[in-house]
Order: sequence, then structure tokens, then C-alpha cells
Amino acid sequence: MGTGGPPVGAGSVTVVLNRCTVIVKAWSNGAHHPTGAGYGLKVSAADRDRYFRREWGTATIELPNGVCAHVNIDKDSFWNTSCRELISHEIGQWLLHTRLAPWTADEPPDLLLEPIVRNRFRLDANLIG
Repeated sequence: MGTGGPPVGAGSVTVVLNRCTVIVKAWSNGAHHPTGAGYGLKVSAADRDRYFRREWGTATIELPNGVCAHVNIDKDSFWNTSCRELISHEIGQWLLHTRLAPWTADEPPDLLLEPIVRNRFRLDANLIG
């Protein structure tokens, strides 16, 4: 999975992570809306705890098409033991446009998410395996 430590902010100076990537799974609530609603990325609990901080409130995901998705991480469902999804219709639109969604039941694609700095991440367009 990822290497390096969590992003650290120090006043107006932000320490940038060593280049690392996190494996995430595409996620859907099962409704398959053509608007992209109900889609997102599922993060492992270990990577959530390592790379995300609840006090940020939101995280920004830079999508391969140049769109930035702002996702709410200050919610109980992201920090509990079962959910951990970064949900955004922009992520859903990208998954649909690239034909990564919808996927075969129980076979969502694995993608790479790169921590950039603090609460900013970049989604890689390449699939894993």
C-alpha cells in the first residue's frame, strides 16, 4: 500500500509527502445514477488513518480529467469500521465517462490515489491488475 508518513501542516508551511500511492476501490451505492451521484472511492481503514484527518472537514481529489472533487470526510460513516467512502458525483461522472462504471457485481476496479499535500490527493487513471 502507501509508503511515507501522513501529510503534516506547520502554520503556513506544508510538508509534502514522499511520492506514494494508496490503492482504493471504486464504490457505488447500487443506484447507478447517470449523473454520477452515488459513486465514490473506498479507502482501507489503515490508509484512511494514515493519510486523512477528520479535522480537515473535506479532502480534494484531483481527477485525471482535471476536475477536482471535494469530498466530505467529517462524517461518522467515513470514520466507522464499515464504510470509509469518498463520495462525489464528480468521481461518479469520471467513472462513468471512462466506462469504469458500472462494473460487474462485486468486482469494482482498483485505482491508485496519490497523497499530494495535506488534504489534496490525485487519482491515477491507470487501473491496478
